[in-house]
Amino acid sequence: MSALVRPRDGRWIGGVCAGLSRRFGMSAAAWRTIFVVSCVLPGPQFLIYLALWLLLPNEKPASTAW
Repeated sequence: MSALVRPRDGRWIGGVCAGLSRRFGMSAAAWRTIFVVSCVLPGPQFLIYLALWLLLPNEKPASTAW
């Protein structure tokens, strides 16, 4: 498992689902589907997504060796 960060590639909106998919070894499409389906249920899903978007750091760019 890798660190929980928002990756620079594979993002759609904020990169939260892509980051969760990398961390837990699931596909990003599965996380996106879970999020969209959960939005029809009552609860703070959208607020949790926004909080993760603000709190998760961006993935650091790969350093180039000179």
